[in-house]
Amino acid sequence: MTQVNVITVDGPSGSGKGTLSRALATQLGWHFLDSGSLYRLLALAALRSGIALDDEAALVALARRLGDDHQLPAADAPAVLLNGEDVGEALRTERCGAAASRIAALPGVRRALLAWQRGYRQPPGLVADGRDMGTVVFPDAVLKLFLTARPDIRAKRRYNQLKDKENNIALQALVAEVEARDARDATRRTAPLKPASDAVIVDNSDLDVAQTLAAVLETLRGKL
Repeated sequence: MTQVNVITVDGPSGSGKGTLSRALATQLGWHFLDSGSLYRLLALAALRSGIALDDEAALVALARRLGDDHQLPAADAPAVLLNGEDVGEALRTERCGAAASRIAALPGVRRALLAWQRGYRQPPGLVADGRDMGTVVFPDAVLKLFLTARPDIRAKRRYNQLKDKENNIALQALVAEVEARDARDATRRTAPLKPASDAVIVDNSDLDVAQTLAAVLETLRGKL
């Protein structure tokens, strides 16, 4: 399985890495892993179960119980399921995202989810989207991308995603939350958010999805 090629797409919230990763996986005909959904699923389950977001032992135990009770998006099955329920909308709330960022800072939680993530490495290839895909989960990836954009741009993208789904979403509050999440993810002791030493950094502040995809495909030329 280690011979199966992987492309990793890391970056902060609102950088567009999920959109790019799906488009790239579709272009190549490869599998797709949205690793953030694993953390959001665990966070949602914890919130629903009343488990404190700093109770590492309880969260690790919950992660182990959830192992057979979830489904992440795939090309032929786009729904995100938790115990048979489609929770895709619930995962995309700002509350769930903030909770996922908190539990992702816990070393035990990251270890508990590592095998799940690596299990998505299947032929003909995998595009993996996350925050430590190139540095920790798939360090032998054939191409490592680090996607970023200015904080105000990323906050505006989140605002456009959330404004029709959540009441009382304020753009300025989202800017503050994006900056706080960046700082939390970049300074955690385990698997901090940072580019791999051999990553290609792509700033798409002024690029649309098609332009970003075209730039990545050009970078990929000759690597497969």
